[in-house]
Amino acid sequence: MDTLDGLLHGLSVAVQPINIGAAFAGVLLGMLTGVLPGLGTVAGAALVLPLTFTLDSPETGIIMIAGIYYGAMYGGSITSILFKVPGEAASVVAAMDGYELARNGRAGPVLGITTIGSFVAGMLTAVVVTFFAPALAELGLAFGPAELFALVTGSLLILATVSGGGLASNLVPLGLGLVVATIGQEPVTSISRFTFGNGELSQGIGLVPVAVGAFGIAELLFLVSGKRGNGTTTKVRVRDLIPSKDEVRRSVAPWLRGTGLGAFLGLLPGPSAAVSAFASYKAEKSISKTPSRFGTGQIEGVSGPEAANNAASTSSIVPILTLGIPFSSTLALVLSAMIIHGVQPGPALITNDPDIFWGVIASIFLGNLMLVVLNIPMIGVWVRLLSTPQHVLVTGIVALSVIGAYSVNNSMLDVYLLVVFAALGYVLRTYGFQMAPLILGVALGPFLETYLRQGLALSRGSVPDLLAGSSISLTVWILVALAVLGAPTVRFLRRRRRGVKESTRV
Repeated sequence: MDTLDGLLHGLSVAVQPINIGAAFAGVLLGMLTGVLPGLGTVAGAALVLPLTFTLDSPETGIIMIAGIYYGAMYGGSITSILFKVPGEAASVVAAMDGYELARNGRAGPVLGITTIGSFVAGMLTAVVVTFFAPALAELGLAFGPAELFALVTGSLLILATVSGGGLASNLVPLGLGLVVATIGQEPVTSISRFTFGNGELSQGIGLVPVAVGAFGIAELLFLVSGKRGNGTTTKVRVRDLIPSKDEVRRSVAPWLRGTGLGAFLGLLPGPSAAVSAFASYKAEKSISKTPSRFGTGQIEGVSGPEAANNAASTSSIVPILTLGIPFSSTLALVLSAMIIHGVQPGPALITNDPDIFWGVIASIFLGNLMLVVLNIPMIGVWVRLLSTPQHVLVTGIVALSVIGAYSVNNSMLDVYLLVVFAALGYVLRTYGFQMAPLILGVALGPFLETYLRQGLALSRGSVPDLLAGSSISLTVWILVALAVLGAPTVRFLRRRRRGVKESTRV
């Protein structure tokens, strides 16, 4: 069947009562796990996975787990914007400008902008996935270890400066994050490093205690110490929840750019949602005529990244359906559900099991509609949390953060790490260091090392072949060089030209 016939067939599958119920339960659970700090998509999908084994049709369970995956992208930004406590790693970027806007009384409009942007990105990406899924999957396969090493390294170099500050204030936390990422088992030989005989550390240090501690708990320490004001939102009116025309106008282009970035990066291995959000923030900051104002409350710094991470979560479903390759832990659970039900993912899935392929694709459209219906009425409720007395609010956030950190691995070690990174984040921020590069280092460090080792093995230790052995990797390195050196070179030439003009006048 052709694409339109397939989509209509998928809609007939997705609108069956049991599948609509599964999609609704998935997006609702995903939104809630995204809101609660530390839980995230993996925990939500793991809870649902046993339920899928009792269902008669595999598409029902897969639709539910997929709903959790992109539903968490919606919910993850809520606590990040309101309290600077990321519910998901991809929501760290939303805290940079979204939290400042919330403190200035614009929490409602910002949440409205993120909801609309997430909907736009999800629907546009779903359209792209519908018509170009096989071609997109082949594009993702074109990236081998060498190309992915170039992409990850370039991402670290470019994205490390997204939060502003000087070179040292970004590179020091980035280096610290890369060091933290080396703790645990080495990705190729599984040799334990820096574990000091602690078996739990062999699993490595996850993003949850780092992100929630360095961002959320550290922010609470600033709040209770008096170094951070309480903000201005005390009373919620209906008109205060509606974005202004100017905010919507300024968000349209970032929505589209973020959707394009996320749709592409979602096809590649790694934490695509987080990388897409950082990449979108960097792009918006580079395009802006006032880049110095990013981090102080710019709507573009929220709308673009939120669209990007939702687009990435949608397009990342393509490799699992068309190739049978999961690029994240949550998608690995989707693969497990498919295999247990006797479904073989891959290029033949669209022919052999059209109910699953097209049913999941069609459910993305329905899921995004459900999320808008769920989120918009709740905006006023979320904003009212800002008027909660400070001692109650701080206690509640700390309790949720501790529960979230513990629940990931059911380990007290993650709670201790939460405290350590909260103290570290507080100290580093006191001295002007940026926290976003720390998160990037921890998130991308394992992938950087893995792709480096695999690339060197395939190139037989030849560094030139690793760096420029293919046209894709060479192109990536050239683009990285232009992105890193372009702006400083332009500023240097402008200063030099200005100096020559002044000396000529004299």
